[in-house]
Formats: sequence, structure tokens, C-alpha cells
Amino acid sequence: MSDGPPVRNIPIARRGLLLVLSSPSGAGKTTLARRLAEADEAITRSVSVTTRPSRPGETDGKDYVFLDEPEFLRRRDAGELLEWARVFGNFYGTPKTPVLEALAAGRDVLFDIDWQGAQQLAARLPQDVVRVFILPPDGRELHRRLEIRNQDRPEIVASRMRLAGVEISHWPEYDYVIVNAALETSLKGLMAVLAAERLKRERQVGLPDFVAGILATL
Repeated sequence: MSDGPPVRNIPIARRGLLLVLSSPSGAGKTTLARRLAEADEAITRSVSVTTRPSRPGETDGKDYVFLDEPEFLRRRDAGELLEWARVFGNFYGTPKTPVLEALAAGRDVLFDIDWQGAQQLAARLPQDVVRVFILPPDGRELHRRLEIRNQDRPEIVASRMRLAGVEISHWPEYDYVIVNAALETSLKGLMAVLAAERLKRERQVGLPDFVAGILATL
């Protein structure tokens, strides 16, 4: 015997959103971005272009698109990048066309970028950007994570630690802040943010027609 009608998934047209994660190096934003993309098939990671060398395990075109500096600057000057920044001597940027196409099609895009890129995205697409800042539990843990990552020379680790304070000082610019002490807890918080933002009235562009349909059946 049925307890009631079956639950239906009622699609309502929605504009996509840009979920931006920023943090000082080593706080865990890249790991959180990867885990969120694995857990939620409806969000796609933005693939940045960069002039830095690839790290062990990274795939060109999947993790980053690796460019030489002249090609990066050509794309920047041609207006092909939605945002760009120079970080630790290397350029990073976001290709514009795939992001704008995703938004218009109602798809969400996930960004793993620094505060400079977040500022540029928020200035260009203020209604579409949702910013989340990831904090480490403390400075000692941040240093430990950078050391065990074992992907940078000691002088680069020291440079990242010196700049961590500057990066952390931008936390008030963000809509949400997560202290990444435990990865699974942080991931649940991030998923809750995404679920809530998808339900915002102004993002559900199909609501007027949907509500009109309800009223017509009353």
C-alpha cells in the first residue's frame, strides 16, 4: 500500500552560479574543490590557464592549461580571460567563453583561485559569484601542510608562509568562511552553501512561469 504519491523532481529553469574558493596556500581549497566536484555532478571545475610548470600528477587540460608567458599575455590582451593574476611569479587566469556559456545554460562552475581573481570575478559578474574563504585552523598547521605537500622547494614554502597573512586579510570580502580543521566537516559545510545558493529566488529564473502555472490550476 502506497503512503502517498511518488516524489517528483520538478525542474525549474535556473541561471548557473560561480562558486569561488580562496585560501592561503596549504589551507585545503584545492582538495575541497576536487572533493566537491566528485560529490556533485552538477558543478564543473573551471580549468585555469597558467604559466607555472606542472606538478607531479597534474594533467594538462584537466588540472590546468599550461602556457608559456607570451601566449598567456596574448590571451589576456585579447580579452579572452575573465580574470587573471600573477602569483609567486607565475600568471593564472580564467578563460571567459566557457564560463559565460555555462552560466547561461544553468550550469554551476567551481573556481579554485586567489583573492585577486575573486575580486575581478565579483566586479564583472556580481550577481553570479558566491565566494567562500577557506581558513586553516592555525599557522602551525598551515606550515605543516605546506611541508608535507612536498611539491615546492623550501624557499617557496617560506615565501608562501610570508604571504599567508596578506591572503588571509581578505577574508571579510567573502560571503562564507570555513575553517578547514577536518576535511569531511568542511566538505559538508561547502555542500550546504551550494545547496542554499541554488535555491535563491533571483537565481531561479523559471519561477515566474512556474508560479503562474500553479495559480492557473487553483
